[in-house]
Amino acid sequence: LELESVPEWTLLFWTSLAVIVPVIITLWCSAQRSKRKTHMKDFFRKSKHGWHYTDLFNKPTYCCVCSQHILQGAFCDCCGVCADELCLRRADRSLSCKEIMAPSSPDGGMGHRWVRGNVPLASYCAVCKQQCGSQPKLCDFRCVWCQTTVHDDCMDSLADAAQCDLGEFHSLIIPPHYLYRVNKLRRRHPDEYSKLASSCCTGWTPVLVLANTRSGNNMGEALLGEFRTLLNPVQVFDLSELIPSKALQLCTLLPPGSVRVLVCGGDGTVGWVLDAIDTMKNTVISILLIIYIMVFRWKVQIASKGLYFRKPKVLSMNNYFSVGPDALMALNFHTHREKTPSFFSSRIINKAVYFLYGTKDCLVQECKDLDKRIELELDGERVALPSLEGIIVCNIGYWGGGCRLWEGMGDEPCPPTRLDDGLLEVVAVFGSFHCAQIQVKLANPVRLGQAHTVRLVLKSSKMPMQVDGEPWAQGPCTITITHKTQALMLYHSAEQTDDDDDESTASEAESPTPRDSPRSLGATSTRA
Repeated sequence: LELESVPEWTLLFWTSLAVIVPVIITLWCSAQRSKRKTHMKDFFRKSKHGWHYTDLFNKPTYCCVCSQHILQGAFCDCCGVCADELCLRRADRSLSCKEIMAPSSPDGGMGHRWVRGNVPLASYCAVCKQQCGSQPKLCDFRCVWCQTTVHDDCMDSLADAAQCDLGEFHSLIIPPHYLYRVNKLRRRHPDEYSKLASSCCTGWTPVLVLANTRSGNNMGEALLGEFRTLLNPVQVFDLSELIPSKALQLCTLLPPGSVRVLVCGGDGTVGWVLDAIDTMKNTVISILLIIYIMVFRWKVQIASKGLYFRKPKVLSMNNYFSVGPDALMALNFHTHREKTPSFFSSRIINKAVYFLYGTKDCLVQECKDLDKRIELELDGERVALPSLEGIIVCNIGYWGGGCRLWEGMGDEPCPPTRLDDGLLEVVAVFGSFHCAQIQVKLANPVRLGQAHTVRLVLKSSKMPMQVDGEPWAQGPCTITITHKTQALMLYHSAEQTDDDDDESTASEAESPTPRDSPRSLGATSTRA
């Protein structure tokens, strides 16, 4: 009865208010959060610290200013200083960060640079050898260079004359005193750099870390932070902010032949850095990668049909080139990741998206009858193509997340591939479902042959293509893949059984290396 006596407009008013007020509050909070984030980003950009804001620390963390437990705040991934939101500006002013360039002590050594509190888990005191950071408060010290930890009570026992030796990774770190001396040089010459290197440790081989934070599952920022903690921050570069040619300019301030380059990213990132290294080899300095195996690199020339006056597009290939369903899946994935990069933050999600696109292509078959639209030549010889949907040209032994594409399985074994023989392996697939069968070892690809030079002619329509995971849609064209250069690369050799060792030894005894007889499968000799 009471509800019946309430006017309809009153009910409408309170209902509307109950809906509108939460929406207004949510929008206001969102606007304030966005404004605050922009303000913090501008503050971080101007700071000398490498601040990263977070509201979820992965361990109990205490503010280096007020010593209170932090719920929301920021940490510096270079020196490890932590501060809550209210103390952030004070911490930025009063606590210095890791200096990338500084003079050495009068005796030529380098003193420790201590930061109090938040020491790594399972760290031990350099004096008493007991565990550090075990108390629920801001306590104990850590050197930002050598990562030595020491208790508050043991600090006085540590010898005043103790010098920082840069710790476990001293042979990889560019000491701040080295850059300071380089900056003071009047004559910038490689011989001068070699003389200065004598003040560093024996066997000094500084490493440069180049990472693409846009590759993979968005773990690049955390990876870069770990390297900035262990190395000199000047050695660590984010390729989403600085191109490789600019990052590698640091090599011009180091002794020739001493630099090692660590590239973190996808196939395209590796090729990007190798191209920059090739340029610097010819102009500025001899740069070495971590040496284990010689990898042949390839030039992919794309001449579009009908555009005779336009210069052919030239790409560098290190791993593989493909046209067909796998390139189509990569293209669809790449397009959607560019639109919403935050969604592709997990390997499981990424694999699921690839699976969905592969399933879709099984039904649609967008690359059907590729054999009628393309011609293939291996070292100038025309190859007859079966009914297929895709062609893959490989320089390495693995494809599609670890599948050994060329060797095959079951009744069709084939000697393993090599990265340094100057030959490319060319195979064909019948579609997306066939690719999936190959990856789970239920089928083999069609081996078309091996060659020093591969030429493909796309006669009609537009087809998806990719080089080292970088996809695009290509119209009628002529594609020529030829040898470009070699690069010395780190090569991981998995543990082998005794049987594998015996087989590889026998193969090496039977077959010369490298081979010069490519052509089709009928002319292929036993492979080392």
